Amino acid sequence: MAQRLRLASWAFIVILVVGVISLPGSASSHREAPLISQDPLADNTDVYAFVSPTSPDKVTLISNFIPLQLPASGPNFWKFDDNVLYEIMIDNDGDAFEDITFQFRFRTSVRNQATFLYNIGQITSLDDTDWNIRQFYDVIRVDGPRRTGRRQVLARNVPSPPVNVGSRSLPDYDSVANAAIQTIPGGMKVFAGQRDEGFYVNLGVFDLLGVPPADNNTPDSTAGLNVHSIALEVPIEKLTASGRRPTSTTDAAAVIGVWSTASRQSVTVRSPGKQQDFLQFVQVSRLGQPLVNEVVIPLGVKNTFNAIPPSRDSAALPFVLDPEVPKLLNALFGINSPPAPRNDLVTIFLKGIPGLNQPKKVKASEMLRLNVAIPPSASPNPLGVLGGDLAGFPNGRRVGDDVTDAALRVLAGATPLTPDFNTGINAQLTDGVNGNDVPYLTTFPYLASPQSGNP
Repeated sequence: MAQRLRLASWAFIVILVVGVISLPGSASSHREAPLISQDPLADNTDVYAFVSPTSPDKVTLISNFIPLQLPASGPNFWKFDDNVLYEIMIDNDGDAFEDITFQFRFRTSVRNQATFLYNIGQITSLDDTDWNIRQFYDVIRVDGPRRTGRRQVLARNVPSPPVNVGSRSLPDYDSVANAAIQTIPGGMKVFAGQRDEGFYVNLGVFDLLGVPPADNNTPDSTAGLNVHSIALEVPIEKLTASGRRPTSTTDAAAVIGVWSTASRQSVTVRSPGKQQDFLQFVQVSRLGQPLVNEVVIPLGVKNTFNAIPPSRDSAALPFVLDPEVPKLLNALFGINSPPAPRNDLVTIFLKGIPGLNQPKKVKASEMLRLNVAIPPSASPNPLGVLGGDLAGFPNGRRVGDDVTDAALRVLAGATPLTPDFNTGINAQLTDGVNGNDVPYLTTFPYLASPQSGNP
């Protein structure tokens, strides 16, 4: 017995020293799947893709991570994870496989290990010596499969701006953050850093799908919170299958698909004060269309759904054909929606709308689809296509698009694809939040500066 106890004690010590060897699970968006809720640094919260309003010959791609950040999160403020591979993918021929991938890897530099402070004085520039904990990143383009395709390093050691610690530490935050907007080869702009959480939503919808009347100006549940954002502005011709900028919305090369992922290496070994990662990258977060995994995919398969690439999305087809939300709308509020099978949802969420953003040889798969030949709207409608604005969601997604209201109405059948239900309360469903708590920027990177940890 004593020998067994000694062996058990040694085993326990080995576990403490060596750490945990694990294969991470996967999920995405605002804590909407079980495993990713335990891994916020890899949690992909929102993806945006739109023709840039200030440069209509370019597309802006934005992928957000690390949800629901309290601005005052010191002394260890939020940052990108050096052990995560962050990626934005483009499918430019409709086959559900990535043709172009932009990869981002971060590294953290600590100037002074002898202090607990993020900064020891005011930060007035990106190279200010008072700024103690800094991040830099590399940008890599991969043509073809993201793990085996042709790699091109676009930029190395690009600075990420500081988080918005507070007004004493950063008396002119915007000037410092704006300096982190970098121009990189190929006529591209890049930014990676903390931003205001621009996805406005009433998270009270998870209280038995509490959808208030259309005139109820419900508070924004994400107001005052931040995220970390990766943003790229890319010339259109560098994203299309033809290698040129389409001038016609019917051009076979006009529609691109966009989604984003975060991946961790499959083995992690932790010892006191140290972490090492080994072997191949495993996808732990994925996002394209907003709210699909959130409110369409059931709990038991959320993690699996986010572990797979779009090319394997046939597994999601049954849930899109017969989703739960319309049943809840009927059970709770007596709202009738189109009966299953919901082929209209397959069109909107998995294929794209014919004549708008459906590729000619599309394979059903979940991603944002954007027709790059449709110019930006001079007067954007937050409801996008449902509001008569073809430059908005679900033709891509702009930062101000009200995707929650749009998704609720689409799930209730309030679209021209199901005209019998495109009326009455179905066409008025809302979460009650009418806009973001702070204005968006009118130029790249479009999401507002982050909320201050100490205004």
